[in-house]
Amino acid sequence: MKAMIVNQYGSVDAFAAADIPKPSIKDGHILVKIAATSINTVDTMIRQMGADLPLSPAAPALLGMDFAGTIEEIGEGVTDYNVGDEVYGCAGGLADLPGTLAEYIVADANLLALKPKNISMKEAAALPLVGITAYEGLQRAGISAGQNVLVHGGSGGVGHVALQLAKHYGANVFSTGGGDTQLSLIESLGASPINYKTETVESYVQKHTDGAGFDIVFDSVGGANMTNSFEAAALNGQVATTVAMTELDLTTAHFKGLSLHVVFMLIPMLHNYRREAHARILSDLSKIVEAGGVKPVVDDSAFTLSEVSKAHALLESGKALGKVVVTV
Repeated sequence: MKAMIVNQYGSVDAFAAADIPKPSIKDGHILVKIAATSINTVDTMIRQMGADLPLSPAAPALLGMDFAGTIEEIGEGVTDYNVGDEVYGCAGGLADLPGTLAEYIVADANLLALKPKNISMKEAAALPLVGITAYEGLQRAGISAGQNVLVHGGSGGVGHVALQLAKHYGANVFSTGGGDTQLSLIESLGASPINYKTETVESYVQKHTDGAGFDIVFDSVGGANMTNSFEAAALNGQVATTVAMTELDLTTAHFKGLSLHVVFMLIPMLHNYRREAHARILSDLSKIVEAGGVKPVVDDSAFTLSEVSKAHALLESGKALGKVVVTV
């Protein structure tokens, strides 16, 4: 099958076209003909860092995590799917799991679900990693109707799904962005936009919560921004973050009695730990998408498999609006 592989980690030019063996079916797995795959920040990190990132596969490597496609063969022990079903998931591209920058993947049936019927393959491929991350963070934070929820980075991959999910669950949703384009997208998705470049945390907490703070803060920016999340949270509030690799003073979190939820959705893939949870979440996301609760935002760019270097470059440029998707 055709694939784009990395022989030596480094720049966006690291990808090379290759013909590699089509993977063989195995028990508990499904052979999927890939229609589209999306690029996530973690994909660019693996490509850049290689062995310096513990979850990177050894080179030569087949990267790519998200996919949408059609089932061609079903392994022993899989009972919930049929040949011809359209599915989506996040199932490879790290450690010992071959990725999705290829025509086929043999994916663990516990890492995928039936694709939402009302969106395209490109849109479905954009959703798994960010959708699972957003879903897990909000659920762990105890999302419920009527809460005031702040999403940092609401125009980004995880953020744009998190704010839609929070809205779907009945919360009052607010979200930060850094420019007119981002703020416009946030508003179009149903959240009240906050320009973090012109509004202080204190001012928007006062404006939107009468100074009480937000019940849940979903921080898809992380790092030093977690300090802003602690400041914005209500007493005994919940903070969920996707980027916690940082040294931080927890004094504010202590005196507010905050609960911190670190979301690292790759754990089931890396450790073969409770993978069935991802299938359940993806199935639930499909229902929410079909009910109109979430609409993946896909950048207007169009890339084919051979153009994956350009797709990585666009994501790294920060100029993409929504997810960057590659058709296979």
